Amino acid sequence: MFLKHIFRLLGLLAIPGILAGWAFISLEKVEEPKIHPVDRYYMCFRTSGPINIDGRLNEDSWKKVYWSEDFMDIEGKSKPNPRYKTRVKMLWDDNYFYIGAELEEPNVWATLKERDSIIYQDNDFEVFIDPDGDTHNYYELEINAFNTVWDLFLVKPYRDGGPAMNGWDIKGLKTAVSIEGTINNPADKDKGWSVEIAIPWESLKDAAPFRKRPDPGDKWRINFSRVEYHTVVENGIYTKMKDPVSGQLLPEDNWTWAPQGIINIHYPEMWGYVQFTATEAGKAKEYCDEDPEAELKWALRRIYYKQRNFMASKGRFALNWEELAMSREKDLKIKGWSYPPAIQSTESLFEAVYSNKSGVKWHIRQDGLIWKTEPMK
Repeated sequence: MFLKHIFRLLGLLAIPGILAGWAFISLEKVEEPKIHPVDRYYMCFRTSGPINIDGRLNEDSWKKVYWSEDFMDIEGKSKPNPRYKTRVKMLWDDNYFYIGAELEEPNVWATLKERDSIIYQDNDFEVFIDPDGDTHNYYELEINAFNTVWDLFLVKPYRDGGPAMNGWDIKGLKTAVSIEGTINNPADKDKGWSVEIAIPWESLKDAAPFRKRPDPGDKWRINFSRVEYHTVVENGIYTKMKDPVSGQLLPEDNWTWAPQGIINIHYPEMWGYVQFTATEAGKAKEYCDEDPEAELKWALRRIYYKQRNFMASKGRFALNWEELAMSREKDLKIKGWSYPPAIQSTESLFEAVYSNKSGVKWHIRQDGLIWKTEPMK
């Protein structure tokens, strides 16, 4: 246990078999989300029968479970509502995690057909999964209307040095797309496209708690994103629209289930939660349990932002709470937890810790890893 704690402080490891190397220390500022994390919870029921991955979401199990909230702009409610509607559903069984999505789209188009192309260069649907919620070791999956897939594993967010393992594939992945209309045909108006995904638990186990599929009651961090470009028709094909003044391509729209408060999906602390239940779809209504430590973890994340930006300014981390100058931020006082939190720093490493009377501690370190320790029994 002592050695494990030292390894965490030094930032030496990701998951078994993947050595992350020395903790990444950046002199660049870390942009802070402009919003508090928005509560997004989804109760994931077990399937009531087999799921045929054909993109249509027409099995009884899909019909018996509810749609998520509609996606919003990635930055949050301060931005205009998306032009088109997007929503998701989730299911699970002993072998797979199922995700279904519905994307309203009057002009369905795609260009990329080779696996592991940079799919967000097309309009796409994206999935992000952080099983243990520590913001490290998470999965990304992108898919376009051709059903072309890009899947990758991230040891850390890009702000913390990554890297993204582009060569990693989801073994046994099943995906399908169904289009209500015709792809790449400007002569008609389409209704949209739907996506159906089955991810084997076996392929997710490396980053999952205890390296296994979830048990009923477990919550994983998850988010979904949609990239949408403005298009025009030129010579009978869809092309991305350009700014008439600069001649540069217009930036894409980014719409997400859980807003990020920043145009960057790689802030896992802003993602939502999926909670797994043993109840079969349609048998009963159940609601998710909110994360009782969400505010505590957000307080630690705020300290991380402050420390990273102190490093960017001073070339070192703040050595104590007074130097960090956060005493006026009242939302860092969490009922039942020590205040101010303990801070241990060197010039290139830091750890901030909240503790309670039972000896439970929550930690965060310089590369953003967040974790919990409990006293030996």
